[in-house]
Amino acid sequence: MSAPITVLLVDDHELIRSGLAGVFELEQDMTIIATAGSVVEALRKFDELQPDVVVADLQLQDGTGLDIVRSIRKVSNTTGLVVLTMHSGDDQIFAAMQAGASGFVGKDAPSSEVVRAARHAAVSPRSFVCTGLVGAMMRRGTAESTRLSDREHEVLLLLADGLGAAAIGDKLYLSESTAKSHIARIYQKLGATNRAQALVTAMRIGLLSSVRPVDS
Repeated sequence: MSAPITVLLVDDHELIRSGLAGVFELEQDMTIIATAGSVVEALRKFDELQPDVVVADLQLQDGTGLDIVRSIRKVSNTTGLVVLTMHSGDDQIFAAMQAGASGFVGKDAPSSEVVRAARHAAVSPRSFVCTGLVGAMMRRGTAESTRLSDREHEVLLLLADGLGAAAIGDKLYLSESTAKSHIARIYQKLGATNRAQALVTAMRIGLLSSVRPVDS
């Protein structure tokens, strides 16, 4: 049999460390060689023991799991690095990926998912896995596609005030055709076919806080 995958567990809560250690010790192909409760202790034990995989909590008393990931990634491209967190938002996912992590798992996930991430990290340390990655990328793509330029945002605010293309052009010292072009791009970015749809979408995604009633 091949040697088991060696794992260093890092969490500042002893109960969580013990619980995760128990989960990993049930796996025949994995063994916990050490645990740590801080960034400093984790990096010291990594230097001493050179584990195959480090599984680290995102929030630690003297730093973050990303500090561990960045420090280890500077000296090793072959170590698996898995980040655990209670706060698995899109920003945290992308931050872990950019830092060089191999995997990202929420603490509300089944323990089997942590084991799978660690096993993947040992085999493919530079390929990032996270169950929420696809959704996060789709949300980021949507945010990028709906981002308005400064001028388009000015036009949007005037649309919300009830102005038409000619009046918007006068306000912003633009020709009416240029104002119409800006309006068309706003509609396209917001997936709208008319003013009402554009304003509703803009309010929903936070580009507008309110819309003034249009005088009849």
